[in-house]
Amino acid sequence: MSVRLYVGNLSFNTSSQELCDLFANIGSVSSCSIIEDRDSGRSRGFAFLEMASKAESENAIAQLNGHEIGGRELSVSQARPQRARQDEGRGEYKGGSYLGYSSQAYAD
Repeated sequence: MSVRLYVGNLSFNTSSQELCDLFANIGSVSSCSIIEDRDSGRSRGFAFLEMASKAESENAIAQLNGHEIGGRELSVSQARPQRARQDEGRGEYKGGSYLGYSSQAYAD
């Protein structure tokens, strides 16, 4: 069973290959992706990766949490489950009305 890890405090210059190679020295890496800003394509400073087993992921956390790469100390932990997104409050305009805002806030 693979375990998903969160890697934070990445340098913006760290590549996915560099990160994968670092974790591959400890165990089998199933996937690795640095999260990028959708508009600029620039790294957001964190990544998610999957390791093949729980033992390998615990070993990676123990060895690499606080490890310096690119002049920054990594923050490595087990990833939390993703929360469901809610688009409330974004104010998207559709068909003559704004969605996401309460119409009572603008009532006379």
